[in-house]
Amino acid sequence: MDGRVLGVVNLEVPGRKRIFGPTKPAALFGLLVTSTDLRCSRKEVFGFLWPERPDYSRQLVERAMSDLRKVLGEEHLPQTGSGFCVLRVPRESVDYLRFLDALERAERLPWPEQVEVLSRALAEFSDEEPLRGIPGKAFAALRLKLGAARLAAVRRQLEAAWQAQDWKLLGGEAERWYRSLPDEDWPFHYYLLARGRELPPMELEKIVKQWTGRFGTPGTALQRVIDWVRGEVPSPSIAGSAQGPNQLPAPGRRVLGRSDLIRSTVELVLARQAAGRGTVIVISGMAGIGKTTLALELAGRLRDRFSDGALYAELRGFAGEATPPADPEHVLDRFLPELPPYTRAATAEDKAAALRSALAHRSVLMVLDDARDARQVVPLLPGVGISTVIVTSRSKLRDLRAKHEVQFCQIEGLDEESAMALLQEPIDPRNRAAHTQPLADLVKSCAGHPLALTVIAGRLEERSLGAVVELARQLKEERRTMEVLCDPQGDLSFEPALNLSVRALSEEARRLLWQLAIHPGPSIGWGAVMDLGLAGESIRADRALEELAAANLVELRDDRYRLHDLVRNFARYRIQPLPPGPCRELEEATVRQVLEHQLQNVRACDRLLDAGRTLPVGEPDEVTVAEPGGQDRAMELLDTEYDTVRGCIGLAIARGAERYVWLLPMVLVAYQWRRHHLTAALEGLGAAREAVERFEGATPVDRAMVYRMLAGTHWRRAEYEIAVGPLNRAVRLSSGDDSAVGRLSRARSLHALALTLRKLAVATDDQECWARAEAHHLTALGLYRELADPVGEAAALGGIGTIHLDRGELDEALAVCREARLVVEPTSDQGGLADVLYTLAKVHLVRGERPVALPLFEEAGGIYRRQEHWPNEAKVLWTYADALVAAGRREEAVAVLERVVVLREHMGGEGVPEARRRIEPLR
Repeated sequence: MDGRVLGVVNLEVPGRKRIFGPTKPAALFGLLVTSTDLRCSRKEVFGFLWPERPDYSRQLVERAMSDLRKVLGEEHLPQTGSGFCVLRVPRESVDYLRFLDALERAERLPWPEQVEVLSRALAEFSDEEPLRGIPGKAFAALRLKLGAARLAAVRRQLEAAWQAQDWKLLGGEAERWYRSLPDEDWPFHYYLLARGRELPPMELEKIVKQWTGRFGTPGTALQRVIDWVRGEVPSPSIAGSAQGPNQLPAPGRRVLGRSDLIRSTVELVLARQAAGRGTVIVISGMAGIGKTTLALELAGRLRDRFSDGALYAELRGFAGEATPPADPEHVLDRFLPELPPYTRAATAEDKAAALRSALAHRSVLMVLDDARDARQVVPLLPGVGISTVIVTSRSKLRDLRAKHEVQFCQIEGLDEESAMALLQEPIDPRNRAAHTQPLADLVKSCAGHPLALTVIAGRLEERSLGAVVELARQLKEERRTMEVLCDPQGDLSFEPALNLSVRALSEEARRLLWQLAIHPGPSIGWGAVMDLGLAGESIRADRALEELAAANLVELRDDRYRLHDLVRNFARYRIQPLPPGPCRELEEATVRQVLEHQLQNVRACDRLLDAGRTLPVGEPDEVTVAEPGGQDRAMELLDTEYDTVRGCIGLAIARGAERYVWLLPMVLVAYQWRRHHLTAALEGLGAAREAVERFEGATPVDRAMVYRMLAGTHWRRAEYEIAVGPLNRAVRLSSGDDSAVGRLSRARSLHALALTLRKLAVATDDQECWARAEAHHLTALGLYRELADPVGEAAALGGIGTIHLDRGELDEALAVCREARLVVEPTSDQGGLADVLYTLAKVHLVRGERPVALPLFEEAGGIYRRQEHWPNEAKVLWTYADALVAAGRREEAVAVLERVVVLREHMGGEGVPEARRRIEPLR
């Protein structure tokens, strides 16, 4: 594979089609390659590739992904169930990734080797304009970002050349960039270093005067260079010549999984330093996530860039009740003697001012570790100048924005590869293969948390495989998790570290955190959090949530709130939500709020997907309901909530909440059918069937509906024989109720049974099955007509028309389907209309009336597409493609089959190779 984005996008994979230039697949490749972690949300992809379109289209994004996947293969652009596109390519095969990796390698090399590596990295830019020709403002901004990365690398190359005294490279490159970027000060800086002492004094003063006339007083770093060129001061910034304090502690454990973050942060600091500006960086995250380790790694990489030394202070913001946070004035008393001339300032305000004065003309790196809040940090920050401060805190310190320009850096857990590398460190490389599975289990249980992984890594030393397996088993036991994450032979322990964060919370925030731990996750929306505040004695959930987010105990991602798995476990089993005493009533009220919120909100979506179904959900009671407004929005909301709803079904089963055990799967099943989540649907409906039989408030019609949905799921899995039993049960349950509701249930059950028997008849050529199917359709038709239900009537007529088509009775099939169309068109049931149109199209096709059939196929497919009913759309398009090929419209058939590929990929990939085999001869 050879991928290039630092110029015109070009992707070549041996034996496959080449992607080149400003095409959508090329733009997608360029976007993914230049995105953090080589991943980008589908909505971001849409915004980049179709900036002129206001409304998000999942289909367009999937089409672009499918086109790119044809070149890369699924191993490099995998199908995922998330809302993200993820690229997995060998880094050495793409120019931009080689560029980034070279920058990282250069960080700790001696200066001469840095020059060589950085020169190779910059040679990857084959063009002055990355992503050349790809339109749109978003790509224009991305080009600027890549250009800035290139210039940052150039600055690093020039600095390395200066430090290595590589005069040839420094002279040539500095002059080149000085001529091409006359409005930037850093090229002038290096040009003076390279050529300044060769210039006649008058020429030197002339260009300095011209520069200061355009840009004003030089910054500290540039002024030092000017003074050096004039012969007034010793050589500036020679490596190893840094004077002043060096208070940085020894580096901690090896930093894993943060290379992109480290690289971008170092580049930012150097770029601002070259421009004569300092940087304040706030690294925040939950307890034990690796903030201090990252800060010291950054400080180690930047130390040589600050010629006046490095200062360090442990602020003890979350050290516990026995150790109060450091007083900023005491820290000032330690810092100021390191930065003469010594001050006689007496008050804290005067000392802070003295520190700012001392740093104004110095180049100092400062690390402030474990800050409690912004008030503790502000007195210690520099004012003007090029000094840089790295602050770590469990709090986000957003208040700093009001007083300083701050670069906020939120860090999360490690990826699986980095987590595995950390756990494997104490294991002999020869034995790692034997430990692969238990280590993978441990990685999953620790959910990427560095402190938890470090504790486990410590406990793995000198352990046999059996002991590792046992440790993995213990960590899966929820009530033992905190116990396992404590090293009995060392000082590391997860629970005390997290407990210090929780103790700093208000009583309401602690209670909400406990309630969030009861919620099954994996995420929770704003409305659901607010509803939790109503459980028991109401609390201000909005304020408590803000407090938890600021403390990095709750994460906001994609407009959803999430708890880290270990925080959830700690909160569930270690937090006392109320003053000492029983919490059962609050727990029961919390579970009720969680389940009722999900039931009411999913039902609001379900009404739009299946308007004909009635369920005894009742009116919302003290929960917030977000009305979707349309089917597309309903599907989008359910896409977001799906995993959470399934988690709530599990919670309802665990708590024995029978009402929710049967109702939650029922309100979810229409969505699951459209998304082809059939295995999950069977699991939920299996529990619903057992629950509805036990639930005293369920009527026979309610029970019949559960059996009907269960059978419908088996039907969609082509398990027709299995579906017959539940449908017969549904018919019997419905037959005992002669009310309108009971007769409607019987009609629907008979209709579903007829559809199932017809499938069995087609498979076995069993005439009795066909006869029974037709009889059930006719009975259902009569009931629908008695009940004045046009949607059901049209469905029954469509089923009868299909049986006529099976038998070759084309005139009868056409007449019945036309009647069904006339019945359903005045209704709002678009899905029923699409069903009829599809059957009608097949009838016309068999009759040889292709010009009539084709638009019917297209109309039916369009309805299913708008409804996001993937299985039905794929079914219609599969037959439509045959008709298009027969009509000689091969290009249209290819486009239709490509859409089938996308749909089948969405539904798990079954049948994708078959669809691709059909496409190839048509191209």
